[in-house]
Amino acid sequence: MFIYTVQTGDSLFKISSKYSVSVDQIRLANGLKQTNVVPGQALVIPTYTYTVQPGDSFYSIANMAFVSLESLSSANPSVNPSRLQAGMKINIPNISNYNATSLGYYVLRTPESDETLINDFSPYMTYIALFEYHFSSDGSLNDINDATAIKTAWSRRVNPLMTVTNLTASGFSSQLTHQVLNNPTLRQNLINNIVNVVTTKGYAGVNIDFEGNRAEDRDLYTGFLRELRDRLKPSARHLSIAVPAKTNDAIPWLKGYDYGGIGSVVDLVFIMAYDWHHGASEPGPVAPINEVRQTIQFALEKIPRNKILIGLPFYGYNWTLPYKAGTVYRGISNQDAVHLAMKYQVPIQYSVENQSPYFHYVDEQGIRHEIWFDDARSISRKMQLVRQNQLEGVGAWQLTLGFPEGPWLLTKFFHVKKV
Repeated sequence: MFIYTVQTGDSLFKISSKYSVSVDQIRLANGLKQTNVVPGQALVIPTYTYTVQPGDSFYSIANMAFVSLESLSSANPSVNPSRLQAGMKINIPNISNYNATSLGYYVLRTPESDETLINDFSPYMTYIALFEYHFSSDGSLNDINDATAIKTAWSRRVNPLMTVTNLTASGFSSQLTHQVLNNPTLRQNLINNIVNVVTTKGYAGVNIDFEGNRAEDRDLYTGFLRELRDRLKPSARHLSIAVPAKTNDAIPWLKGYDYGGIGSVVDLVFIMAYDWHHGASEPGPVAPINEVRQTIQFALEKIPRNKILIGLPFYGYNWTLPYKAGTVYRGISNQDAVHLAMKYQVPIQYSVENQSPYFHYVDEQGIRHEIWFDDARSISRKMQLVRQNQLEGVGAWQLTLGFPEGPWLLTKFFHVKKV
């Protein structure tokens, strides 16, 4: 498998002919509803035999295939790299020998939809975090219709996780978390309720996603996780956590998360390596590669590498221009972003510095838009970081957003563990 960037004058038919892969295969791998591709668009080409084009080099082929020059040479021992000729066939090496854990968040819908999605994604997941249970000020939990999802996950060798958040009608609530953590009775009530749901409903474990924690609650939060772990341990239940990305410990709004303390308690740490730019910020890359790299470096100082999962965004944001401070701009799935570029027939740009795609378009009302998102190229770069740093694996927010290239990339870079 390799990734081709559409050039001016290209069509799916031309690309198909170049690489001897059918148009239907390319459309399926990339989830394309239409065929009117645009310059700069990244396309997964689902073949492990590359047809040399005029001007190609081993370096350019290795770059398109996201493999090292050494591995490409080893896979083609009879080929002289300095004597490439158009039409030659080059083997793309299989690098899926890296055993990795995969965790996908999934927002429950209907039992029928839950069953279908889990069946579809089961080959690519170790854990599925079912979203979501939220708690009230007395430590009680809501109830959700998750029976079909749990049963389907187990039947497909995917471990279902109960996701517990501090979400309220007005968003993630640091006040709610503060109130419950600081009251021993409420804290124990919440833990009791979580353990009860995990055991009675048959979850493999729990994923905690408390966002916006206050600095003053830092140690209480780690203590809460330790108490919860101790309650789950006798029944061999799994404890994981979602934490915001931190590049250092001095960021004021992230002091509520003690990477070291949390990492010593939980089984897995899902780092939400995204939202450096978000719906309430100015336009820019959602998950710029340098910040992701710095986050990994900082995390490795605090957390064992075999507990770290790097979260990948299946979404971007659609800003209208000029940007207005105080406005919250809407999110958009990676797939819908590509479809918009195709709809308006605008080229997709790619920031090499940020390893992130973006584009501009003008809608029917004459309003100018700027979209930043992630595509097969940018996600591949992050998967390479996981391998290079020997981390435990990757995760995704979230599966219903749709990223057809995801399974292709995941199985290219990793062999997914099954617990």
